[in-house]
Amino acid sequence: MKINLNLASRLSVAPMMDWTDRHCRYLHRLLSKRALLYTEMVTSPALVRGQARHLLRFDPFEQPVALQLGGSDPVELAIAAVMGADYGYPEINLNVGCPSDRVQSGCFGAVLMEQPALVAQCCAAMIKAQPSEVTVKCRIGVDDQDPEIVLPEFLAHIVGVGVTRVSIHARKAWLKGLSPKENRDIPPLDYDLVLRMKELFPNLHISINGGVASLEHAKELLDLGLDGVMIGRAAYHNPTDILQRADAMIWGDDEGPDPLDIVLQMRSYIEAHIVDHCRGSGKLAHVTKHMMGLFAGKPGSRQWRRYLSENAHRDGASWAVVEDAVAAMKHSAS
Repeated sequence: MKINLNLASRLSVAPMMDWTDRHCRYLHRLLSKRALLYTEMVTSPALVRGQARHLLRFDPFEQPVALQLGGSDPVELAIAAVMGADYGYPEINLNVGCPSDRVQSGCFGAVLMEQPALVAQCCAAMIKAQPSEVTVKCRIGVDDQDPEIVLPEFLAHIVGVGVTRVSIHARKAWLKGLSPKENRDIPPLDYDLVLRMKELFPNLHISINGGVASLEHAKELLDLGLDGVMIGRAAYHNPTDILQRADAMIWGDDEGPDPLDIVLQMRSYIEAHIVDHCRGSGKLAHVTKHMMGLFAGKPGSRQWRRYLSENAHRDGASWAVVEDAVAAMKHSAS
């Protein structure tokens, strides 16, 4: 069945390095059947020159899921996009937003906001090479750029080569002087600018990213005329509040399962991961680190997090650790 990515991207979980791996995405899919999920950024050199194809693996249950690529070489990105399409990703997203030093030294990520023509060349090559949809995730500008000038010019370049969907982090990235962590909070948000881009490019599907911490806020932004909202850290740290309610609030479907039911549904996945040592050594903590926020704000949540933090990484840790964490939480809440 063909996936309607325009509909799925009404709410998406942002690609986040070290967070949105396949274990995280499996958990998030149990909470929401509808939200669009993204991989961590995978660099095109790692795939094409490093033969790191294992980074592309995902469970079909995760669909709809998009692959985010980092790179700046049109030929290399086209090859990596073909790999992603062959693995079954319906969307290939180009990262033009990450501000880390490592990304800058590799000439990709947010630094590419300074080279819109090159970004357009990359997108054109990716579109021509394979059938999956090519999208872009960008900032409103970098350093001393004027976003009022830079952003519409950037969007015009990528629209001109056939990009029809973009996610805009509504902050500048300061490549000189701020750390990646500071770049997530310190540059001021400019939602109004992104809304004006929707007026300038009415046929471009625009999702907004940055500073959205609740479904209520996401719904407000959708009601203002934006096509989608991308949520990052809030969806990771409080997945139940964001994703378990998302299908009902954003798409009018039923809510997702209760978090205790989610824990039980993770059992077979966790046990298979522990047995399958070729999948990252099969450590329990690889999966449970993403489950810490399932009970955020609920009685006993601190005990849940503490028990998993102290025990899931131990040699031989099994499903029993998760059961004991649930028991500790219930005991604390009683």
